[in-house]
Amino acid sequence: MWLADKWVDYELLDCSDGEKLERWGGVVLVRPDPQAIWRTPKEHSGWHDPDARYVRSHSGGGEWHSGRAPGNWQVGYGELRFNVSLMNFKHTGLFPEQAVNWEFVSGKIRSASRSISVLNLFAYTGAATLAAAAAGASVCHVDAARGMVSRARENAAASTLEDRPVRWIVDDCAKFVEREIRRGRKYDALIMDPPSYGRGPSGEVWKLEDGLFDFVKLCSMVLSDEPLFVLINSYTTGLSPSTLTYISQSLLGGHSESRELGLPVTVSGLALPCGASCRWVP
Repeated sequence: MWLADKWVDYELLDCSDGEKLERWGGVVLVRPDPQAIWRTPKEHSGWHDPDARYVRSHSGGGEWHSGRAPGNWQVGYGELRFNVSLMNFKHTGLFPEQAVNWEFVSGKIRSASRSISVLNLFAYTGAATLAAAAAGASVCHVDAARGMVSRARENAAASTLEDRPVRWIVDDCAKFVEREIRRGRKYDALIMDPPSYGRGPSGEVWKLEDGLFDFVKLCSMVLSDEPLFVLINSYTTGLSPSTLTYISQSLLGGHSESRELGLPVTVSGLALPCGASCRWVP
């Protein structure tokens, strides 16, 4: 497991019975988490008086029950700053377990001793984009949700990275890659965080387990002749990390390593699994 254990502004205080208790800066939240199937005692005081709690509805979805939580606030990770808020579907605009991948991205770029271009697909609010830009790369940031790209640009400004060479693109990721192939544009590194499930603009259904192989194959066509790395994230619970290794190495050759991502739990000293990542290098 790759453990995101260098946080100061984020802390996973406890997790039990389908929920997790978190500290985001000075704000304490309770959010659902399907991986926390154990029923350990909820003895931490934060369980009883959080600043906000996301409560699922029996009919699907849910809503925030917010008391003291501000509308927006910031947390930092090293030199990066992120705007967080109580968003739809239990989200805050940041996945803290991905910090261990930000370290990987930054380290690979800084040690490359050459200019690096990065394509970040399904790039959400831009944490990986900012890690790459701060390390000196030029980045193409692509997400289909205009609001998420706007939040990413706000995070760039909060991190004083707004002047770095980043292209902010609102587009369907597959269609964008197809156009880049036709344009002959290449990238030294790829980052992708495709959804487990989704619907396209014409109603087409996307399932990660059905579409990932073809999507990685498509993306391989925009890799440069001197690729640095490919990073693939998955939050599909039934997909083994080893599956990501098989897909990447069968398509790209080289070497892949795939592991679960995890967050240390303060109360227990254990780690909460939070999806998986595959890191490919030539």
